[in-house]
Amino acid sequence: MEPVHSSMTDETIDAFHRGAFHLVQPVGRGHRAGMDAMLLAALVVDDRPVRIADLGAGAGAAGLAVAARLPKASVVLVERSPDMAAFARKSLALPQNAEIAERAEVIEADVTLTGRPRVATGLADDSFHHVIMNPPFNDPGDRKTPDVLKAEAHAMTNDLFESWIRTAGAITIPGGQLSLIARPQSIADIIAACGRRFGGIEITAIHPRAGENATRILVTAIKGSRARLQLRAPLLMHDRPDAHAFAPFVDDLNNGRIGYRRLR
Repeated sequence: MEPVHSSMTDETIDAFHRGAFHLVQPVGRGHRAGMDAMLLAALVVDDRPVRIADLGAGAGAAGLAVAARLPKASVVLVERSPDMAAFARKSLALPQNAEIAERAEVIEADVTLTGRPRVATGLADDSFHHVIMNPPFNDPGDRKTPDVLKAEAHAMTNDLFESWIRTAGAITIPGGQLSLIARPQSIADIIAACGRRFGGIEITAIHPRAGENATRILVTAIKGSRARLQLRAPLLMHDRPDAHAFAPFVDDLNNGRIGYRRLR
């Protein structure tokens, strides 16, 4: 990611995937996208002309990363915060993103809406091949941040995964894929929320280094599948104890050179 300060002092234009796309992001407030979003985007591997919903998209990092890597994919960035949705629209308006912008749109809506109110926002039933999400990850009891935008992005509710995955289940086509990144502590909530909506769950733990505890999990699942859950081989961010550079495979995922295929 290569930050370049824009003419506005409270935002930057950041290059991702070695300049394949750019993102307008706030400075000193709100959530700034990084590797989590890039790893989430890597979970979508599909050469067809597919529709993708990025739930809780923020400035649009994950959704745009998918669109940058998959030239036949179109993406809908769904974001509740008017401020962050505005940053996503600024990103789509960048000349550097002209090709991607033809295949992307922003919907300002609450991910947890149900029924007719959800459909009215543009999130119709059975209308997306892939749904991706990087839900808020802080427990309500965690130390609060004074940054309102960041607090909105990071503060989870008790039924967060149930409500978000419920929406994913409604808008994904039968056989479509759910992809998400989360903290390992959320694994039970995610499995429970998938319930009978999504099966064939595949989980990959991400560890900073060998011998260190996992800090994230990557999860994919298929709508309507009855296949059993699989725990995949872990990913190590750094393949040597003293290394600061990413392991080659992780670096390829982070920079959009490859996708992370499901086992089945």
